[in-house]
Amino acid sequence: LQTMFKEIAAQKVQEMQEEGAVNVVDILDENSYSIGHIPNSVSLNDTNVKEYIESTDKEKPLVVCCYHGNSSRGAAEYFSQQGFKEVYSMTGGFAAWPA
Repeated sequence: LQTMFKEIAAQKVQEMQEEGAVNVVDILDENSYSIGHIPNSVSLNDTNVKEYIESTDKEKPLVVCCYHGNSSRGAAEYFSQQGFKEVYSMTGGFAAWPA
């Protein structure tokens, strides 16, 4: 089965964010998100994911982040199936985010 998303490095995400060229979603649980997350990322969970999908520009690149970069792969695949054109899973997750 071919995956619809690509892997992306944290450094590259940071550069794209500075240019305003990307949406970043974080799938960490609420507690982990409150401890630390990527600036300007949107915390997504079962209660708000549907609304996010319906209200977000699917043409803009979307990066999915979790803690170590494992859970985000499945979520990135899910978002690509929901019509997002360019979806990335952030390699290494939040643990790889430049301090």
